[in-house]
Amino acid sequence: MTEGTLADDPREVRISTDGARANVTVDGIDLSGSLAAYTLEHRANQVPLLVLYPRPPVDGVVFDGMTHVAVASEAPPAEAIAAFLTGVDPAALQKAALDRHDLDGTPTELTTAMLRQLMEWATGGTP
Repeated sequence: MTEGTLADDPREVRISTDGARANVTVDGIDLSGSLAAYTLEHRANQVPLLVLYPRPPVDGVVFDGMTHVAVASEAPPAEAIAAFLTGVDPAALQKAALDRHDLDGTPTELTTAMLRQLMEWATGGTP
């Protein structure tokens, strides 16, 4: 996919929400019942990009028509890392690191323990 191909033909989009549920309409067609999620990205001086995540169909066709397709990927690593670190309680991290059984007495043992603890939390360990 080349940069800019999705914005060649912008579509009319309306998103309304009550805070918990959203109604997503594209070119006057309500797609809300067919979506598991959506993301809306708007960068300065660019047409916004709406990425739709379809809900797996229960039966039959969920969508039939022409559209641009964007393949959703995980958040860029820097954003995911920043979001994870923002949620870390410094006091809890320090306590968990000091309580570890693999402290080795080296000058960097606390930093090493904190990094190991963060890796464990990032891979599903309980903070």
